Amino acid sequence: MRLVPHRPKLPVGPGERLLAWAPVRDASGEHLVGGSRDALYLPERIPWEQVASADWDLDSETLHVVEVGRFGEPAPVHTLHLDDAGRLLQLVRERVTASIVVQRHVPVTGRRSVRILARRAPGTHGDLAWFVEYDEGLDPADPAVDAVVQEALAAARADVGE
Repeated sequence: MRLVPHRPKLPVGPGERLLAWAPVRDASGEHLVGGSRDALYLPERIPWEQVASADWDLDSETLHVVEVGRFGEPAPVHTLHLDDAGRLLQLVRERVTASIVVQRHVPVTGRRSVRILARRAPGTHGDLAWFVEYDEGLDPADPAVDAVVQEALAAARADVGE
């Protein structure tokens, strides 16, 4: 018989259930972060489709979460020192991956490229949110860059029936 760990009291949104959690070590003591089917709680709620990336550093036991940012503004970054993060890391990987519907790498000039992404809440059939990530040195206002991006966006949208 396997014992299931007691689910901690980490507040989640209505209709959500905490699926994985991990203790955070920081200067203020210890608190929990966790994830549900719909969002990551750090403690603020971040829907999975708004998590741009999540990287785990095994040596320092640190999770770096970058939120989707607004163009021209720095993306919000969260750095968390976690204990016993295994199940939470699995959930983060699965849920972020499940939110990506389209991901394309598009060369623009030389070694510089853009990434076209379409994301939506995992397990839903809602509208897609489209994102373009530009390599350093590419100017989105440059007509040549914009032409490549618009063509790639149109092709990706056509591929998913938009």
